[in-house]
Amino acid sequence: MLHIGAHLSAAKGFLHMGKEALSIQADTFQFFTRNPRGGAAKDLNPQDILAFQELAETHGFQPILAHAPYTLNPAAANPETRAFALQVMADDMKRMEALPHNLYNFHPGSHVGQGASVGITRICDILNTILTPEQNTTVLLETMSGKGSEIGSTFEELSEIIQRTVCQDKIGVCLDTCHVYSAGYDIRQDLDGVLEHFDRVIGLNRLKAIHLNDSLTPFDSHKDRHEKLGKGSLGLEAIIRFVTHPALKEKPFFLETPQDDITGYKNEIALLRAAVD
Repeated sequence: MLHIGAHLSAAKGFLHMGKEALSIQADTFQFFTRNPRGGAAKDLNPQDILAFQELAETHGFQPILAHAPYTLNPAAANPETRAFALQVMADDMKRMEALPHNLYNFHPGSHVGQGASVGITRICDILNTILTPEQNTTVLLETMSGKGSEIGSTFEELSEIIQRTVCQDKIGVCLDTCHVYSAGYDIRQDLDGVLEHFDRVIGLNRLKAIHLNDSLTPFDSHKDRHEKLGKGSLGLEAIIRFVTHPALKEKPFFLETPQDDITGYKNEIALLRAAVD
């Protein structure tokens, strides 16, 4: 069975997102913990959370995926920038525990001229501050496209972060199809080879979620430009091979394709379900 969701607005709460997910034939969803450009998060509503949890249990939802704001840079040279990342991520960890056993995804950050090694050390410092053995939330490093000084465009960089994190059982990876293709991993022509490389370097057991996107730009372009499924350089055939691969078909997929409204997600989910289920 295909486990799939889309990126939904959290403005009206978790129960509303759960109902929206059901309306587009999804069994999970992704949301921002706060404004994607940063800022304070809305107070959680315990009644809303309880109502969502009952809905999710009734309909067999997969783990939902929270996304940290884009403005966070745990790898930054500027101490104030790192302090902001630490503050937001620590607060998000507390909030996520109100929705236990779910996933929290973030972009590892950019070293901005310090070098990847220094940036990785700074990322690990923050992870080793916010992660605890008692928490129920799994934190995911997102695979990146490699634009500028981004960290996380290679499996080796992600593996180093994981290996230098104390609470390794609380950390995993979210693979973005657009990002890895743009980073130079040819999931269109050599999906088996890419997955074997991932398994050897990181371990497929750490792959907890997948952002499912086509790519507006060509292979190995090091650009982060998502496209609708089947409208980009990856193509629909490669995307269907991806979601049906034996090593991936039970993983939760999350659409981040550019859409005017939720109807676009509904149509893409219907397209995939018709090809897969």
